[in-house]
Amino acid sequence: MATKIEDRSGERAPLTRERILETAVALADEGGFDSISMRQIAQELGVVPMALYKHVANKGELLDGMIDLVVAKIDPPLADVDWKTAMRERILSARRALLRHAWASKVLESRGEPTPMVIGYMDSMMGIFRAGGFSIDLLHHATHVMGSRLLGFSQELYDDTASMPEEEALEMWTQMADVYPNIAALVREISGGEITHEKGSVVGGGCDDQFEFEFALDLILDGLERLRKTTPRRTL
Repeated sequence: MATKIEDRSGERAPLTRERILETAVALADEGGFDSISMRQIAQELGVVPMALYKHVANKGELLDGMIDLVVAKIDPPLADVDWKTAMRERILSARRALLRHAWASKVLESRGEPTPMVIGYMDSMMGIFRAGGFSIDLLHHATHVMGSRLLGFSQELYDDTASMPEEEALEMWTQMADVYPNIAALVREISGGEITHEKGSVVGGGCDDQFEFEFALDLILDGLERLRKTTPRRTL
């Protein structure tokens, strides 16, 4: 039985799992997922914190539910198109969902076990590969090389986001140019505006902006297409 609370119109509205998750997502969108707490969500909904636990057992379950809401907003696969187009467009739809919820990529990385919603999404992505003619072996390799890109973001090995003011970074790397000439050259290009990142299109950290994401995605998809054409298909 749902707990009843007063909404702004004065009517009694049920406290449901969906309302709790939607409120948590809205709070995370404002301040990041690290800032949310059961107490804060309860205050926003006008209930005591203990009322939330009838619907969400703990913060881990809360985070899983929040991720499910984000994944549910990803468009279904396109029909009547080739596998590469279907894969690319769905991945970019996933990325748009993450751009609307900047905290989501960090939660996806931090959760130990994927939810049934995330597993279902990944299974459908594998289905795109198989429908495109991928052997089981190539499907296995493809899912590994795609990694988190299947969910719309890149797990950057090297985060080049400046940890100091740009002028200081340029001076430091210029002084070390004899030891690290290639990094110094890259820093000079970035500082001079020759290389830029679209700040509003960044998901996660490092260089994961829209251009870099699509550049890497297209390289991978083109490579997989070449392998698909030359790899015999084995069925189960």
